[in-house]
Amino acid sequence: MAGADRQELRGLAERLALEAAELARRRREEGVSVAATKSSDTDVVTETDREVERLLRDRLAALRPGDGFVGEEGSSADPTEAGGVSWVVDPIDGTVNFLYGLPSVAVSIAAQEDGTVVAGAVVNVFTGTSYTAALGHGATRDGRPLRVRAVPPMPERLVLTGFSYEPERRVLQGRAVASLLGRVRDIRRQGSAALELCAVAEGAADAYLEEGLNLWDHAAGGLVAQEAGARVGHHPGAGGTDCVVAAPASSYDEMVALARECGFLAGGSSPRG
Repeated sequence: MAGADRQELRGLAERLALEAAELARRRREEGVSVAATKSSDTDVVTETDREVERLLRDRLAALRPGDGFVGEEGSSADPTEAGGVSWVVDPIDGTVNFLYGLPSVAVSIAAQEDGTVVAGAVVNVFTGTSYTAALGHGATRDGRPLRVRAVPPMPERLVLTGFSYEPERRVLQGRAVASLLGRVRDIRRQGSAALELCAVAEGAADAYLEEGLNLWDHAAGGLVAQEAGARVGHHPGAGGTDCVVAAPASSYDEMVALARECGFLAGGSSPRG
């Protein structure tokens, strides 16, 4: 795909994410409630999740007929041409935050070609802050270029993480976090994988670790982090699913080693019993 096309996809992702975020913000002001649960009683879906996904699916079908679509709430369609574009959408990343009115909530839209994310946008529902990236063209926050921060010594690093909604995996993650806490400056859990990846991109955090993410959770935010100078990788997690690790490229291997030592990754040394 030509670079100009990637920039066009980036612009479209941002426009649609801004529109979807505005819809979600209006619905939150009107009041929201749980419509269903998924992996556990704490893994919730609101009707707004579904409404925002329908909006994005319909907009993309009209603007780019023939593209594929993958949405968190179940919408899917394959591209009509081999090697075509597929859109990967998380209509509300941070649904529990959205339910409670906490500020870390995003709409995430990514364009993928042949399994590679080539453009994306993440928009904070409550602030309207927009993070975008196109493969090979850098990342921005509200139009301004992003860059990861200089890497401090490990005891001075702020690390972001998140937790599964499956109880057994949460226990493992809790133990890993307890082990990590004495090795770094501090740990934060914001509740939106997309925004946490963007925080690494803009230098508001030094690393991000989380097991059990789906493609829509990290597709756009991962590209933003990558284009800002981070490395984003997937490793077998201690709980049996992939763990995403994101950190400035120069510190990535060190963070992976620490994640393994603390028990985030399979083969870690953290006690489990």
